[in-house]
Amino acid sequence: MPQGQPSSVPQDGLTTRQRRHRPLLIVHTGQMKGKSTAAFGLALRAWTAGLPVGVFQFVKSAKWRVGEENAFRALGEVHERIGQGAPVAWHKMGEGWSWIQRGGDADHAADALEGWRQIQRDLAAERYGLYVLDEFTYPMKWGWVDVDEVVATLADRPGFQHVVITGRDADPRLVAAADLVAELTKVKHPMDAGQKGQKGIEW
Repeated sequence: MPQGQPSSVPQDGLTTRQRRHRPLLIVHTGQMKGKSTAAFGLALRAWTAGLPVGVFQFVKSAKWRVGEENAFRALGEVHERIGQGAPVAWHKMGEGWSWIQRGGDADHAADALEGWRQIQRDLAAERYGLYVLDEFTYPMKWGWVDVDEVVATLADRPGFQHVVITGRDADPRLVAAADLVAELTKVKHPMDAGQKGQKGIEW
């Protein structure tokens, strides 16, 4: 069983305890499915540890009722009722954020930018212990949100706030700034054999 020992210890003047309790910026990227799934696994651990969880879903349709949303809303109710865990907030960002909702009068770029502004406000207020910025690599890739501003804001965030960002094609500047980066690569997928997504696996 791995013991979780660091491969090297930086000469940064911090004690082992201080370094261990430093908030992390985490990026889940790559072409394979499972990036959001892994992020929600982290969110489950955070909830169990008593860290308030804020989920901000970019891109995915506001009409989707994904299993994780139902589960985390239920966990939020558990916390309200008996005090176990921590508060949970789930922000779908509205239909205008979805790649499904093309066309129409929605200003996707403006909506995405306002969503990022809300995240900035919440970071400044130290509202959550873990932020899941789901599919947030896409607004950066499309130029709707400035990557350098994102990196600077996250580097300067106050208090103890973990942030996990998911999505394909993570910008190299975000990757460089992150503490943990996981890239999911495809070895095999049911869709290669003509099988579509199914309830309980994809949503």
